[in-house]
Amino acid sequence: MSPDATPRVDLVWFNAGGGHRAAALALEQVMRDQGRPWTVRRVNLTEVLDPTALFRRTLGFEPEDLYNKRLASGFTLGLAQELKLLQAGIRLAHNTLAQRLAAHWQRTAPDLVVSLVPNFNRALHDSLAQARPGVPFVTVMTDMADHPPAFWMEPTVAQHLVCGTAHATQQALAAGIPPWRVHRASGMVLRPEFHAAASTDPGADRSADRTAERAMVGLDAHTPTGLVLFGGTGSRVMTRIARALPDTPLVLMCGRNEALAAALRAQPARAPRVVVGFTAEVARWMRRCDFFIGKPGPGSLSEAVSQGLPVITTRNAWTMPQERWNTEWVQQHGLGLVLRRFAEVNEAAPRLLAELPAYRQRVQAQRNQAVFEVPQILERILREATAAPKPVAESSA
Repeated sequence: MSPDATPRVDLVWFNAGGGHRAAALALEQVMRDQGRPWTVRRVNLTEVLDPTALFRRTLGFEPEDLYNKRLASGFTLGLAQELKLLQAGIRLAHNTLAQRLAAHWQRTAPDLVVSLVPNFNRALHDSLAQARPGVPFVTVMTDMADHPPAFWMEPTVAQHLVCGTAHATQQALAAGIPPWRVHRASGMVLRPEFHAAASTDPGADRSADRTAERAMVGLDAHTPTGLVLFGGTGSRVMTRIARALPDTPLVLMCGRNEALAAALRAQPARAPRVVVGFTAEVARWMRRCDFFIGKPGPGSLSEAVSQGLPVITTRNAWTMPQERWNTEWVQQHGLGLVLRRFAEVNEAAPRLLAELPAYRQRVQAQRNQAVFEVPQILERILREATAAPKPVAESSA
């Protein structure tokens, strides 16, 4: 890249789970809002690896759909074993994947590649080193912890790694990644709207705003209200949670799952209920509530905490392996309650509400600014790569 050229920054994502795409969109927006002199491009990894959509044409669905349907059904038992099979398949197909990606990099000529996906980082790195020697490769973790081996971290390649927790940073250093390639952010990358309404004063009282917002949707200002959220497609477990809390006001967010929304609207309850379909205003709905109930996903937990909500979540055999450490994060910082199963929520909710002020204080002490920090980290990496003599490409063993 010549010194006066506009750097081309590629953000690699796919649709498994939704958090990878959300992080790419968030970073793209912040980079644009900050006026960074970059050409930012989102790269859908699935489209690059399967440009003719052979998988969809053959089987009638995208590869990510299998994973996403498992999330919607709640049937996540056995994902740890399936992950090992997936990783083995990726390793076997490494040369083919790297060749396909190298052709893409040769054609599009990026100056910085940022991966927001797990499992494929060795192929992404090796293909870039082959096609564009000297171009830096960065992985921004959208999980709070790695699930080794070869999930997010690839110690044998020249991978810069952005970690959103102290635990992930320790994992990276212990795995042998050089300290100068390990970069610490203050949390998970969240969309800017989860920061826009946050007060600069961690102890600020936002009760007046919450009162007005609740009145708009028919919720009582003085009765603690829970928000139930299980990703963009909801989960059938939400009906069991709603049934267990008939006297607790709830906002139930179902995403695109219209059947679930209809079932929840038909379910009797003594307390007010608001059932919400797909919406782009998740942050606003969170600000209307007092606490969060949902699975321990890194995005949903971080979003809830950013809006001041203590959390109730679970950890058991059904918890996805890459999300199990998230419950330790909740417990270490005193941000809520971790249950064995949501059947215990009828006892857990009153217990949390009895100590709500203390939980709120600890939640508000979490100051996640990662979406603004990551572009600064990328700028530094890009500047150093541009200034340094072109290095000899590092390849994996």
